[in-house]
Amino acid sequence: MSARRNSLVMIAVVLFTMVSLAAMATAVADSGRVPLPIIPMGQGENCVEDTDFMRRNHMDMLKHQRDETVLEGIRSEQYSLKECLSCHVVLGPDESAVTVSSPDHFCRSCHDYAAVSIDCFQCHASRPEPGASPDGHLLSSILADAAVAAGDE
Repeated sequence: MSARRNSLVMIAVVLFTMVSLAAMATAVADSGRVPLPIIPMGQGENCVEDTDFMRRNHMDMLKHQRDETVLEGIRSEQYSLKECLSCHVVLGPDESAVTVSSPDHFCRSCHDYAAVSIDCFQCHASRPEPGASPDGHLLSSILADAAVAAGDE
């Protein structure tokens, strides 16, 4: 009889442990231990596409825009990185736009959460520059300097 009693006690302990672990897992999940990204609203009236579409496809749109600009010389503002940064600028405590080095940067908020690196800003500015235009692009400056040096001004 004591072997049966020991088995029942063991089953009760295992069940109690399982229920306790399940309750702890639920408490951890409810506590929000993994912080969700804080996505600031854009400054414009509406985005170039709806929010769900942009969350799923922005990287493809930026790559397509990059290819059209670099390979074909087509510059449009609809899906340009510059326009995205102008609309989705995040201001820091000093009221100036934060750079990608700040965890508050619009792009970093989701990219950090998804553990995806951002390589756009190795070449591009990570915040809008007042008065900047496509003519101010680094490649345009290089070409203009080359024209001056060759006397083609």
